[in-house]
Amino acid sequence: MIPFSILDLSPIGEDHSARDALEQSRRMAIKAEEQGYKRVWLAEHHGMPGIASAATSLVIAHLGAATKTIRVGSGGIMLPNHSPLVIAEQFGTLEALLPGRVDLGLGRAPGTDMRTAQALRRNLESGAENFPHDIVELQRLLGAPEENQPILAVPGMNSQVPIWLLGSSLYSAHLAAALGLPYAFASHFAPDMLIDAISIYRDRFQPSASLDKPYVMVGVMGAAAETDAEADRLFTSSQQQFVNLRKNIRTRFPKPVDSMEGLWTPMEKLSVEHTLRYAAVGSVSTIEAKLTDFLKETEADELIISMPIHDIEARLRSVELFATLPMMEKVEA
Repeated sequence: MIPFSILDLSPIGEDHSARDALEQSRRMAIKAEEQGYKRVWLAEHHGMPGIASAATSLVIAHLGAATKTIRVGSGGIMLPNHSPLVIAEQFGTLEALLPGRVDLGLGRAPGTDMRTAQALRRNLESGAENFPHDIVELQRLLGAPEENQPILAVPGMNSQVPIWLLGSSLYSAHLAAALGLPYAFASHFAPDMLIDAISIYRDRFQPSASLDKPYVMVGVMGAAAETDAEADRLFTSSQQQFVNLRKNIRTRFPKPVDSMEGLWTPMEKLSVEHTLRYAAVGSVSTIEAKLTDFLKETEADELIISMPIHDIEARLRSVELFATLPMMEKVEA
């Protein structure tokens, strides 16, 4: 048994507003807490009409205020978009508001297109190159201040907010191992390097003040329903979204369709199905079989599930159905 968590992008569905999306995220966080999930993370994306979690720390505060015990955090903050001091202050504030419940997952990608990334930060190249240094600086700002330390994060210092490293490549595996940080791999949309990355991370892990042994979280897309057919239909929203991303078509999160026929070419179908090959879609029995094999292959310490389902009632039902799986270790609310 391992803990289950939820990754949320606050999808803005067709016929919905950003306000609707944020309210739906609030409802999903409450449901996740009731069902025994360990944490709910929000992901930083910019310039995408179908995603409402750009101001990630604000949405984390929104979900934290609506819940009592479940951990909330970022999956992740794209650190090259920000100065470490700003993130230390934001997450120090979150920790002050929600003591003992906040996680800070960090990524290296921009979380958007290059033009928007350029608008977010003045020097695009130095941001990515400075990523390891910025993580260490952030750790220092969130920890106990040294004597005569010139820069202080207030709130932030002494908060000891747990830092996670997120990634979809071997680079992040090496870095998480060297820094002794918990590691979350984005296998829900980048499956190819999963096994190699977690093997490198475990083999090269160096114990740190925050973590004495490797801790691996793996991700899957998910859509659970009463029948395989209904879950497959719900999942067509994600399939349409990935086709649109490949065409650089920016739209709100699509409604499900009865069939993807005519909505993707054979090559697009092959590409999307490869990208989403770890997705757990179907009835409870179908999902159980899929996740049993996946967790056996990865030997993960935690599973995080992204459930971008257009209809909020179907999304909440999916949260409930995943929580019935026997491999889920429930957290007391």
